Amino acid sequence: MTTQNTTAANATVTPAPILFYGVPEGCSFGSIVALEWLGKPYRLSRIEMPEQVSSEVYRRLNPLGETPTLMTPQGHLISESMAIQNHIAAQGIDSGLGFAQGTPEFDRLNQMLAFLNTTFFGAFSPLWYALEHTAEGSAEQQLLVAHGHAKVAHAHAKLEQLIGDGPWLLGEQRSAADAYFAGIARWNDFHRVLNRSDYPRLDALYRRLQQDPAVQFAHAIEAQQPAQGSGALVDQLSLEQALELLPAGR
Repeated sequence: MTTQNTTAANATVTPAPILFYGVPEGCSFGSIVALEWLGKPYRLSRIEMPEQVSSEVYRRLNPLGETPTLMTPQGHLISESMAIQNHIAAQGIDSGLGFAQGTPEFDRLNQMLAFLNTTFFGAFSPLWYALEHTAEGSAEQQLLVAHGHAKVAHAHAKLEQLIGDGPWLLGEQRSAADAYFAGIARWNDFHRVLNRSDYPRLDALYRRLQQDPAVQFAHAIEAQQPAQGSGALVDQLSLEQALELLPAGR
């Protein structure tokens, strides 16, 4: 489908969750990938960062002013990527996107999501702070960049050790963890940190993901280019249109 917007009235015809995704370079990219893999109807609402995400209007959805946020068909709001990935994965157990709670596979998925959400994601934090909050070429920026490069290299080395010989993070079957990885791993290229080929398993995984139709679709959505997806995306709403669908009193 293409990236054309439709009206909020049309959006009410097919109840479906709404993912509020941040651009540019938001980690919510991985949630788009997971929703495409799930293949069930969903909607998107584009949130510009930092302008919209820090606005009082958006804080009605997410008081922390962060993306992603997922509004369920019942109007419940879920924030934090790990929680959203788990929510999506729970609907895709039959396809291996997630696993039944209480199983070893569920624990492994949670372990991998937690690592990605803390160590891997957090490694890039000094680089984002240096880019957004320090003067170009300043001593503070140089110190933060050096610190960030070291943390990113450490996180890549740890993740290279965690994954096995299978094609995906958890082995032979792709999961929500791979979707989340797709949204974060690209930051290495944005910040020009390291040569991913020094980590052969991660490099192979990243290259495999770049060939995946859902990942290519998410890239096109972010770039506002014509996008051919699974057909699960049924609508794209402005923030104002999406807010009209909030239950009364929210």
